[in-house]
Amino acid sequence: MDQRRDSLAVWAASQISRLTGVDVPAEIEMVSGDASFRRYFRLRLQGKSWVCVDAPADKEDNPKFVRIAQSWRAHGVHVPEVIATEYEQGFMLLEDFGDEILWPALHADSTTADDVRSLYQRSIDELIALQKLRHDDLPAYDDALLRQEMALFSDWLCERQLGLLLSETTREMLKRVEQVLVDAALSQPTVVVHRDFHSRNLMLCADNKIGVIDFQDAVAGPVTYDLVSILRDCYVRWPDELVSDLVTSYWQAATGAGIWNDSLEALQRAFDLMGMQRHLKAAGIFARLNLRDGKAGYMKDIPNTCRYLRDVAGRYPEFAELCTWLDTEFLPVLANKLTGSQT
Repeated sequence: MDQRRDSLAVWAASQISRLTGVDVPAEIEMVSGDASFRRYFRLRLQGKSWVCVDAPADKEDNPKFVRIAQSWRAHGVHVPEVIATEYEQGFMLLEDFGDEILWPALHADSTTADDVRSLYQRSIDELIALQKLRHDDLPAYDDALLRQEMALFSDWLCERQLGLLLSETTREMLKRVEQVLVDAALSQPTVVVHRDFHSRNLMLCADNKIGVIDFQDAVAGPVTYDLVSILRDCYVRWPDELVSDLVTSYWQAATGAGIWNDSLEALQRAFDLMGMQRHLKAAGIFARLNLRDGKAGYMKDIPNTCRYLRDVAGRYPEFAELCTWLDTEFLPVLANKLTGSQT
């Protein structure tokens, strides 16, 4: 018996009955869970549907989610309308953006290279709209948070998941790498950062717009963070030529919007180093989701995430020590411990 699901169904049905004047059965169907404690369900009625969210109040900051949703929607970012809330129980009723997520659309048999480019261009357009918003009411993506995130790599992935014993020399090397990445991140222009702006959190809506979901962890931070999230997505890998072309497209749009005021070369370096920070974080989070939360499905994404880290680090001489360690110690252990992974 799932008491929270049943309570959510009764509450959502009552809210929709109030809005529509129609008696609504308290019947909901599972849509998905995610990497947090939230669960999503759908309630249908006469050809219409709504998303019902179970987000326990002691684990999720639902008022923050609602504040962001209402603010962004009012300023033209395509996020779901918040129809009703019950903060004490941790329930929300949202506009339904449907089931078409960007990720499967990118990989459908009928999708052409031009389709892929077009979908990413539309996503970049939505990102530019997001980055134009005010950010002074959001928490700062500061030095402490950047370092805390990167520490997940050595703690959860290297030591706990892989059983790697990191020498003092290796720890010092990783600290130097982290310092370079923190300095690079904090030197960038500050904008609204979604933090998970990628192919599993972007929707293809019926009105042909890109819908943005899962934005409750938004912060004010480095301008390239969300660009890395979408173009060097942990769940997919595209040819370098396509990524480079899309970075150029973003640079043109961001320069025109006054978001970025430096060269394309400077943007590329900022993008690369921001990606290293994010992939250290993401690889650690995937291991933590497995070990702490019992969500083993993310383990298959660790090899791709770590390949990004090695490939980008290899482009910059200041990361030569990191590359040597990755090649001789980390990647062989990763390949051995993660059965079936390709590194």
